Amino acid sequence: MTRSPSKHIMPGYDNKRPPTEHALEFLLGFDGRVHYFEDGSWIKFEIKRVDANKERPHGLSYSLTLHDRNGVRLVGFDNAHGLPVSSASFKRRQVAYDHWHRTETDPGRPYQFKDAATLIDDFFAQVEQVLRSRGTATAVINARDIRKST
Repeated sequence: MTRSPSKHIMPGYDNKRPPTEHALEFLLGFDGRVHYFEDGSWIKFEIKRVDANKERPHGLSYSLTLHDRNGVRLVGFDNAHGLPVSSASFKRRQVAYDHWHRTETDPGRPYQFKDAATLIDDFFAQVEQVLRSRGTATAVINARDIRKST
């Protein structure tokens, strides 16, 4: 069973309906958005369509991150760069582009991208866990669009 993100973190997201085929469009709509929390921490969304290729077979370039008030990344899900995947020494070393960072010092771990709805759920589950462990409410107190006008 997939879990929907908190209505506090992502206002307007309907927690009662199951994810639909429109989840990708929903996610793309958040590109360039920053949501702020009461303690000064914030989440940033960078999501763009790209031509499907070996590194991004799903045709999506993304970076979803939670930062503390000083800008230190606390959690991140992205496919901006490749990570070596542990394998047997006699095999060619694989590289995973989809990955996530569990802490501010975690260099990253492979993430199995399934679809946009699952990415949303997985990211917000981690964000909620980190915010609660820090004693921060999950309600967004401010949001802005940081995309540059063209």
